Amino acid sequence: MRDADEMAADLLAWYDIHAREMPWRVGPTERRTGVAPDPYAVWLSEVMLQQTTVAAVRDYFTGFRLLWPDVHALAAADDARVLGEWAGLGYYARARNLLKCARVVAGELDGVFPDTAEALRALPGIGPYTAAAIAAIAFDRPEVVVDGNVERVMARLFRVEDALPGVKPVLRDKAESITPQARPGDYAQAVMDLGATICTPKNPACGICPWREACVGRQAGIAAALPARAAKQAKPIRQGIAYVGRRADGAWLLERRPDTGLLGGMLGWPGGCWGDVAEDLPPVAADWRELGAEVRHTFTHFHLRLNVRVAELEGAAAPERGEFHTRLRPSDLPTVMRKAYDLARTAFEPG
Repeated sequence: MRDADEMAADLLAWYDIHAREMPWRVGPTERRTGVAPDPYAVWLSEVMLQQTTVAAVRDYFTGFRLLWPDVHALAAADDARVLGEWAGLGYYARARNLLKCARVVAGELDGVFPDTAEALRALPGIGPYTAAAIAAIAFDRPEVVVDGNVERVMARLFRVEDALPGVKPVLRDKAESITPQARPGDYAQAVMDLGATICTPKNPACGICPWREACVGRQAGIAAALPARAAKQAKPIRQGIAYVGRRADGAWLLERRPDTGLLGGMLGWPGGCWGDVAEDLPPVAADWRELGAEVRHTFTHFHLRLNVRVAELEGAAAPERGEFHTRLRPSDLPTVMRKAYDLARTAFEPG
């Protein structure tokens, strides 16, 4: 394999021409003119990108920057508004930690993000990968930044045939062995871009890869088969009920989920626990009727089948759980709850 510095130079030369344009990125041309990345933008994008794709994040990032252009504005934001704007990105603990982190940075650090991975890891919601990415991209620290794209590139480049996820430490060591001191922020983004555009999961474009001569996996003719992955276990199926109730004045009965746990802090339709059997736990005595349709939604660790029941609540007893909301923006609901709304709303339409 070629010298690590030569390999880094080859990749950076490729990146200088082919870097993807992203709303949070300062590209190589701008960097050469002295434009520095905004740590707030880098942090916000990296939190949004956790377990989410670039395509899904672009519009959310732009919307957040318009509403809250800096960390002080975000720190002062209403929790419910931030969670509402986050709806659809999933993993809502990230949004809650986003607010916690913003308030620490704005309040305790005078709006200045730490510039080392070690100090960044002390902030809410920032783990080892995110800390390394922010330190490298925002502050040009020579940190080892390893996401799924980088793991795939390293597995092919070094012909690492052991299976993920157990081989992750080995792939990180391989990435560290070729991380340069020069332009580490651009380099970190270059490896991720290489994995996203050239060294793709299927049909990698090895013929135009800047590392094609050094890639041991390509030389062995097995690049497309790497990285190997351990067999996945089938996800269990959980059952639940969503009670969608509305008063005659148009107010909807919603409850806010506990801050901890799945969909924490988000508004949703009342219902019991999700499990092997749906818990029948209506929030108020009413003439609840089944729609004969169910919501199907997949979370990280399980599939959900959500039975939707509806009722007109005029004259019903006071609800045991939840409260009425006269203004409902469906976009403020998490995706699974918005699916239930889309199914139920026709039941309240005239005719």
